[in-house]
Amino acid sequence: MVSSSKKMADEELPKGWEKRMSRSTGQPYYLNIYTKESQWERPTKPAEPSSPGSGQGEQVRCSHLLVKHQESRRPSSWREEKITRTKEEALELIKNYREQIVSGMATFADLASKYSDCSSAKKGGDLGVFSRGAMQKPFEDASFALKVGELSQSVYTDSGIHLILRTA
Repeated sequence: MVSSSKKMADEELPKGWEKRMSRSTGQPYYLNIYTKESQWERPTKPAEPSSPGSGQGEQVRCSHLLVKHQESRRPSSWREEKITRTKEEALELIKNYREQIVSGMATFADLASKYSDCSSAKKGGDLGVFSRGAMQKPFEDASFALKVGELSQSVYTDSGIHLILRTA
């Protein structure tokens, strides 16, 4: 029975996609075997190798600082086993971090390294380059709307509240 339910979960993925499990969240994600790009949403069309003019060109590079709260989809992190702060408390922290960055009192990378609830903290919050479909929709929309060097306002996702810095 287990093998048939697993088979059903894995079947009917469009050609060129693999289902993988995120080590940080335990959630499934989908990998394009040609481009090695990943996304959270289940793909509906076959994966295609990227080629000039294929629309693959729209990519951004961002860093983020994530503050989780008790309503986050996984209220724990490398910093805290059980996160109990409220959404309002998380927002206050984000606003304070943004103020410190904008005023020059601290750098984005320093604050992300110390306070982000994402494992990207080890890299100063750097998420690397990503395309549309790779991140949760509110995060993606905010990232692609920023100009290089621009810092977002508070961005809410199922993971928590983010500050996003577009770096490329």
